[in-house]
Amino acid sequence: MLPFLLGLLLGFFVFAIVYYRARRRNADLEEQTRLVQQEKQIVVDFMHNMVEALGEGLSREDLFQRIVHASIVSTGALSACVFEKSGSETLKGVAVEGLFPPHRPLPESSKVKLTTRAKFIEQILKTEEIPIGEGIVGCVAETREAILIENGAEDPRVVKHDDPALAINTAICAPILFQDEVIGVLAVCNSSDGMPFSETDFSLVESLAEQSGMAIYNNEFLNLQIEKKQLDVDLELARSIQMMLVPGTLPEVVGADMDARYESSQRVGGDFYDVIPFGEKRFGIAVADVSGKGIPASMVMAICRTNLRHFAHSTECPAEALRRVNGAMAGEMRSGMYITMLYAVFDLESDRVIFARAGHEKPIICRAGDGDKSPTVDFMPSDGMPVGLVDATLFDDVIEAQTTTFEEGDIFVLYTDGVTESANAEGQEFSGARLADLVSTLRKRSARELNNGICESITRFTGGDRSDGDDLTLVTVKRV
Repeated sequence: MLPFLLGLLLGFFVFAIVYYRARRRNADLEEQTRLVQQEKQIVVDFMHNMVEALGEGLSREDLFQRIVHASIVSTGALSACVFEKSGSETLKGVAVEGLFPPHRPLPESSKVKLTTRAKFIEQILKTEEIPIGEGIVGCVAETREAILIENGAEDPRVVKHDDPALAINTAICAPILFQDEVIGVLAVCNSSDGMPFSETDFSLVESLAEQSGMAIYNNEFLNLQIEKKQLDVDLELARSIQMMLVPGTLPEVVGADMDARYESSQRVGGDFYDVIPFGEKRFGIAVADVSGKGIPASMVMAICRTNLRHFAHSTECPAEALRRVNGAMAGEMRSGMYITMLYAVFDLESDRVIFARAGHEKPIICRAGDGDKSPTVDFMPSDGMPVGLVDATLFDDVIEAQTTTFEEGDIFVLYTDGVTESANAEGQEFSGARLADLVSTLRKRSARELNNGICESITRFTGGDRSDGDDLTLVTVKRV
């Protein structure tokens, strides 16, 4: 009887532990979802704030100040500063709010030159030039990587000021980039609740800095257009947003040969692609097609790209990343607007590709073949609905991830319907069959030469006239 009672008690004890852990996991998941939604709303509000700033015709200096203020409101920081990169490869504070600690120790002789300490600090920040690579701010500008400081008192990189009011307890510095070119650095310092900045805060400041780069560039572009003439500003601004989403260069990855092409049939298109590096031999590639044209489509592309990059780093599953993107995009898209997307993660260590399709064109996989095996070309299927087209429940249920091997000589081709639907004078489409045949025929060439061959074949097929066609995006990855 005693062994039976002990076994029964043990069973109840194990059940209680499992039940408690399950409740804890559910609570953690709900909290993570709440934080992601909160961060998404902050970034969207920040983008709207920047769009309003562009409409107000603010100067570059005023825009920097707007960014600083929005950063403090968004993060709850006590102070913030934007350091702008100059042509002499130095950084200088151009906008500051709050008592932001200077980059270097304060000179004793100058502490009484200004009537208030805040004005004095602001003057120091706006006159001091920081070389690229010096200190935390200079390091962020040099590496283009954000830095989170959780405990400034124990961090040797932090300048220790004599004034306790200038002590750095916690800080985040993120690069403000445009097309991988450093515009400046956004820095926030010390949280209002006295707690260290969290990873969520870190991700938020990175997103704000990314959107700041877009706002600064678009502000300069808009002012330039106004100075020249007031014609076609909407179209040109939309195109600038769109082209900013397309990588200027592709990363070099050992074991992979990559090439990408993008052609807009008109001044403003609806396609985009992105490459997301995860390590030396692991990266993600996304190809997408946004319905519609002009500024609305460009803004949707910008928000979608920001969401994808955020969620791609928080989950290894492409299908789960697209589920989160779809959830984040809910409410951000006009009725009738949607995005088809293919997102693939290449892992060269394990020789495999994991991909998911949100209503996009099926990718092509070409197997090199060896020995008795002949080369093969296949369209890789996976279920999925376009982002923003259906409710989240149906989208989550339908989308699925597929895994396939990716070994030496194999070729993976991602594209938009502008490739397969390019039409000739008789109205015949180029078709997926022609594309697959070309991949097979040109499989021994480099990725660049293969894409050259495909584009040349499309040009011959259409007679060189694609003005009435769709945008064309083509990304080829060859395992070498």
